[in-house]
Amino acid sequence: MSHLQYTAKSHHLQWNMKQLSKICHQLYRDYCPDSLKHRHNVSLSKVSDESLLVLLLLQAELGIKSQRHFHRICQLFPYGRLLERSRFNRRSRQLIWLLQLIRQAMNNQISSDTIAIVDSFPLPLCQSVRNHRASIFEGLADIGYNASKHLWFYGFKVHILVTLSGHILSYVITPAAVHDIKVVEDLLEGCQQSVILADLGYLSQALKDRLKQRGYHLWTPLRQNMGSASQHNNWRLLAMRRTIETRFSELCALFDMEHTFARGIVGLQLRIEQILLTYNLSYLCSLSFHSALPKLTVPWSRTLRAMRRAGLC
Repeated sequence: MSHLQYTAKSHHLQWNMKQLSKICHQLYRDYCPDSLKHRHNVSLSKVSDESLLVLLLLQAELGIKSQRHFHRICQLFPYGRLLERSRFNRRSRQLIWLLQLIRQAMNNQISSDTIAIVDSFPLPLCQSVRNHRASIFEGLADIGYNASKHLWFYGFKVHILVTLSGHILSYVITPAAVHDIKVVEDLLEGCQQSVILADLGYLSQALKDRLKQRGYHLWTPLRQNMGSASQHNNWRLLAMRRTIETRFSELCALFDMEHTFARGIVGLQLRIEQILLTYNLSYLCSLSFHSALPKLTVPWSRTLRAMRRAGLC
């Protein structure tokens, strides 16, 4: 990660192709299983898996949604000229397993925060006026409601689990009509954080009891007409939960994640894996940047007292 440079104004990676190739070489060497590195006839491939990994991270970093458009850009690189477009698409989709493997292995490199945050954002596939006549992803996508924009949309929901410091741990994609509560237990599979912060959409005593049996403490704000809401809804805890809103804004603004040209579920999964891996690489880069800065003492006593009153620690 020493090859990466970070600027506080942006989560984008600052790189050149030589540096990006070194990063992908290290990731491929450390995380790719030997059985796949030395599979049958792998030496006959015109473009290696390592080179394709470089191109996939480059596509996410440039924010290019169209595979056709990106393939034209690939003609500028020596190994990009060797693959025909349909072959390039097939080889890229075959690397989903590698992107997942690297992203999951990076989860073990972050500090073990005790707090994680869960939330979801919409992934619309068309304009609202076409909700009832859209045929893309027919049988998989459906119509849901975006409460923040007061808008009905046709598409999917992306449910994400994020640490308090900003690292994306896992995600689940569901049809737009699926309620957020139904996904929490799948999203927390293998989660090491014991305290989960959520918004009003996850307010459910039954869910809280089920998670408590698994060792998780789910905290959600209370509605204003509920008893002890003023004491429970501590502004510091609400501010901590809003961290995930910042991550969603960065994913949409920097990587244009809420828009996709994918026409199949595998292509959609590939795009999301590309973006999340690139984002987490920039996150680790920011950690190395801030570790070089002087340590500042922050008075956390008030926040800790608020967490104790809420029963979080």
